Amino acid sequence: MAESVYKVIELIGTSTESWEKAAVAALKRAGKTLRDLRVAEVVEQDLVMNNGKVEAFRTKVKVSFKYEDAKK
Repeated sequence: MAESVYKVIELIGTSTESWEKAAVAALKRAGKTLRDLRVAEVVEQDLVMNNGKVEAFRTKVKVSFKYEDAKK
């Protein structure tokens, strides 16, 4: 197997419904501009509150993707 290099970035997704949907929103958006997403790790979850009511779920994920070889 050839050596590989991966980049890890953090993303925060939001949803008015759940932490799971917030994570999926982040990954779907990342998938529009990044290829070969490999692993997503949930690292933090929090809530946006307004007047004591939950307005949004937020999920922070670390996402890795593989660096591609330069095309010749």
